[in-house]
Amino acid sequence: MISVSISEETREQYIRNIIATWRAATPAQIERGRMWYRTAHDLATQITKGDARAGAGVLAALSANKSWSENCRLAHQAYETGVPSGHFQDALNKVARIMAGEDPADVLPMERKTGMFFRCITDPFDPDAVVIDRHAHDVAVGETYGQRDRGLGSARRYALLAHCYREAAHRLGELPSTVQSVTWVVHTDRIAGTGTRGPRR
Repeated sequence: MISVSISEETREQYIRNIIATWRAATPAQIERGRMWYRTAHDLATQITKGDARAGAGVLAALSANKSWSENCRLAHQAYETGVPSGHFQDALNKVARIMAGEDPADVLPMERKTGMFFRCITDPFDPDAVVIDRHAHDVAVGETYGQRDRGLGSARRYALLAHCYREAAHRLGELPSTVQSVTWVVHTDRIAGTGTRGPRR
């Protein structure tokens, strides 16, 4: 687990790790990463028949510990049946509230992963939002943690890593969400087939 009181040297190393992973990306990986949230936005619009904001909220609420394909399946199913299912009750309650018309920004924890995921899907060009999931963490710290606790339940740890991605993005002249999604693609491609659990959002 990373500490929230890391030195400036360690923080700088995290930023360099993110930049190094970005620079290791192939052109195809960069293209996949650049399109990730745009494609997700289109999907959010499709599953709600036009309401990208609600669709993004439902996708974000259902994202914890689910593969992206399962995440999408559950979101489609919720809108087709009118009844969210297949997840923990807390997530299902959030989905039901969003489907009933509540603004996702009033339902989701906006300074954590699900809130940031919602923001990135709603607006793929959001200049500040960045999703810190287990893969984003591992890219920054330069180590694959596997099943170990990453401490991402802490708002301060999340904010620390988000800061590192924003600084890396500033240096690269890119959006934070683009740097995160491209490095996510690079990292998950690297660990595919290594025994580490597959990519999840």
